[in-house]
Amino acid sequence: MSQLLSKALFVGRTRKLLLSADREKSLEKAEVARLELLFSGIKGDFHSGLTRKSDVRTIKQYPRDTDIRNVRQLTIVSEEELAEIAGLMGIPEMKAEWLGANIVTSGIPDLTMLTPSTRMQFPSGATIVIDMENFPCRQVADVVAKHYPEPKAGLVPSAMHKRGLTAWVEREGIINSGDEIVLWVPQQRLYAHVES
Repeated sequence: MSQLLSKALFVGRTRKLLLSADREKSLEKAEVARLELLFSGIKGDFHSGLTRKSDVRTIKQYPRDTDIRNVRQLTIVSEEELAEIAGLMGIPEMKAEWLGANIVTSGIPDLTMLTPSTRMQFPSGATIVIDMENFPCRQVADVVAKHYPEPKAGLVPSAMHKRGLTAWVEREGIINSGDEIVLWVPQQRLYAHVES
């Protein structure tokens, strides 16, 4: 029997950790030295919770504001993809804080294209599970426009397949800035029976 999860051939690293308790104040998050992961998400972050209200992402499945499982407890972006987005937009930098991210990684090639159900494991044993790609949206574009009101190209097309991932907590623990990240990747295959 083949393995359900295979260890990646490389190790990534956390470069920056961010959180914010107040979504009403701003989507932007502030840098911290460590994150405490609970089954409900990051302690003190506004994306935490075992459930969340359904929104535009799930409007085809549920009426708006239906209570659903929160698989968007964390957002992860990479230094490499942030630099690519900035280059495409023609701006000097793209900060993870502006995208509402919680974890900035380095050394994980094509982070945003990681397969759903990939595990990211940290030295404390804390483990998060990738849900899916975090597509660029207007709210984040509005935050970036406050810093660079006239970019060469817009955020949404520039960040497509580069804005990172959403994830949920599988095992509680601590993530420290600079921690190594071990990836456990599931077997991959395409499902051909969906509408295009």
